[in-house]
Amino acid sequence: MAAETRQSLILGVRRTTWAEDLWFYFFIMPWLVGFVLFTAGPMIASVLISFTRWELVRTPEWVGFENWIRLAGDKLFWTSLRVTLSYTLLSVLPGLVVSFLLAYILNADVKGTPIFRTLFYLPSIVSGVAVAMLWLWIFNPRFGLINYLLSLVGITGPDWLWSRQWVIPSFAIMSLWGAGGAMLIYLAGLQSIPTELYEAAEIDGASGWRKVVNITLPMISPVILFNLIMRMIGSMQVFTEAYVMTVGGPNNASLFYVLYLYQNAFLYFRMGYASVLAWILFVLIALLTALIFRFSRDAVYYQA
Repeated sequence: MAAETRQSLILGVRRTTWAEDLWFYFFIMPWLVGFVLFTAGPMIASVLISFTRWELVRTPEWVGFENWIRLAGDKLFWTSLRVTLSYTLLSVLPGLVVSFLLAYILNADVKGTPIFRTLFYLPSIVSGVAVAMLWLWIFNPRFGLINYLLSLVGITGPDWLWSRQWVIPSFAIMSLWGAGGAMLIYLAGLQSIPTELYEAAEIDGASGWRKVVNITLPMISPVILFNLIMRMIGSMQVFTEAYVMTVGGPNNASLFYVLYLYQNAFLYFRMGYASVLAWILFVLIALLTALIFRFSRDAVYYQA
């Protein structure tokens, strides 16, 4: 006992009493109950449901791996997966670049910068349905804002959301609307870079571009990695915009994965199959996240 006390004093750690442990669990009990009832419990239940045929109004019928095997021959599943991955490829990188450029510009210590920071951040907190309705008007091929501006310079705009070729690029353009969220995180990263590094670079005669490449980007690489992962996860879960604006059209060209999952669960009442789709999405996001961590191991700089 004396040895444990001496070791605790050396490490600066004090052993908690049983009463303190009880108080700790008492205060986190609301979170634990919520986690078990609304997160862990439904996740475990969805695993069991994925092996059943359940239409909500009937008793679940055990069907084994039937729902899982059905994926291979489901053309709409592969279509929704292709649509979602295409959107991810088109939206993630431009979003990261635009967010970084905004943060870099607004990092300057000039008059009025706080106002512009607020203005660029506000769109990212606007409701999804309101944003969808706004962009429905912007993308309208007849009286939309974009095609009107293009007509002023003699260009006939495409049909945007009503075109199979343009619907996914349209959603990718729309995703830039929320660049303010990542911009704020970039801004915090930029302001944490020691100014001594820039001063030393100036003494060595480094140009502005060399400072960005050799100082700014390496120092905020953990922030870039975080924004990349969060944006990738968000792009794989598009639902509100597609549900409000296109409902998967035209001809399933915007049938995003989560929209297809929703249709199976609450339109066709295939709860078992919808659970399979949910777990496939979970595994896919986990694999993509692991790949990003694996290939960014040598590209991300951690001061520690």
